[in-house]
Amino acid sequence: MRGITVAGIGTDVGKTVASAVLCEVLGADYWKPVASGIEAGATDSDVVASLIVDGARRVHPPGCAFKKPLSPHIAAALEGRSVSVDSLTLPESERPIVVELAGGVLVPLNDEHTNMELVSRFALPVVVVSRHYLGSINHTLLTLEALRARDAAVMGVLFNGEELPDTERIVERMGKVRVLGRIPTIPELSPQAIREAAKGVRSPL
Repeated sequence: MRGITVAGIGTDVGKTVASAVLCEVLGADYWKPVASGIEAGATDSDVVASLIVDGARRVHPPGCAFKKPLSPHIAAALEGRSVSVDSLTLPESERPIVVELAGGVLVPLNDEHTNMELVSRFALPVVVVSRHYLGSINHTLLTLEALRARDAAVMGVLFNGEELPDTERIVERMGKVRVLGRIPTIPELSPQAIREAAKGVRSPL
């Protein structure tokens, strides 16, 4: 199956919006293997379904989902459950698939595995989503190093939010990575806004 895994440099860097944009760029389905915080309202899957064409058919249910907006290993434990990595398999689809991880690449899923286990298990090329803040260069470069240490194929970095050319240039140079583009700040999310943002993003495949 063709597709990509979307990994963030941390929490709240805009992976879900980036995933919706990448679904538009690739004509892809969307899937989140592990979801936390589903009791808080609209889930990431709900958001993507509302932002892409035919979202109800192109968004697959999460592999496992937990109520509290916490690290998966904690959210699962609060419900007397645990994340079984072996049970998480890519959904079948005729289209490419965009797989959004829960948080950064080293977020624990259980007492033994992090998100990196899913990167290896699915063996899809990876797009790293970065947002500018003090320390984001370090977090982006560390994420790239961690992925390459596990022999993951990194297809590029996608920036989200305000434009900082000097930061983007140094990440591209020192990270030896392709910059796929930047998603501007979107005041009001809509399918049209996602389509417009997709025009400024290069295909990672």
